[in-house]
Amino acid sequence: MSKIIIKNSSSLMSKCFILFVLFLGLKLAKVITWSWWWVTAPLWIPWSIIIAMIAIPFFIAGVALFIAGMIFLIAWLRGKTF
Repeated sequence: MSKIIIKNSSSLMSKCFILFVLFLGLKLAKVITWSWWWVTAPLWIPWSIIIAMIAIPFFIAGVALFIAGMIFLIAWLRGKTF
């Protein structure tokens, strides 16, 4: 006799997928009248958060470098050196 072992996955993505399947079933059964954006939200919101967490530091660094460059450019045009 072979044993079948089912492991519980507690990752965020599997929970989000289960939530999406639940919302999808409720939408198709016409229990909820939400927009499809909200039905599919458990699939794209976690990815959006991850991408934002990666992109925001790069954006901040870019703005800081731009400001520093502008300061040095203005100082150079005025003839001052640092």
